[in-house]
Amino acid sequence: MMTETKVKLRPLGDRVLLERLEAEQTVNGIILPDSAKKKQETARVIAVGPGKKDKAGELIAPSVKEGDIVLMDKYAGQEVTIDGEEYSICRVGDIIAIIEE
Repeated sequence: MMTETKVKLRPLGDRVLLERLEAEQTVNGIILPDSAKKKQETARVIAVGPGKKDKAGELIAPSVKEGDIVLMDKYAGQEVTIDGEEYSICRVGDIIAIIEE
């Protein structure tokens, strides 16, 4: 069940397309250069694959949906660049939690 996204990329299986969220500044208000920033662990879900099948052949739907803000493993996924924008593709299992707003 794919909705129209700004990216023309559809993840397969239990994979998810994520857009990492940037940290704007530190707690003390200091803005760090890109080379000093740690890799962000929060991301917005852009697209979701259909899920994967269990041993009985039943489809297990992903537990996230487009638009969710999630916490993911620090170095999870494969980074891709599409139209100059950076994204990550990872498995649903690499997502630790959904951040409720």
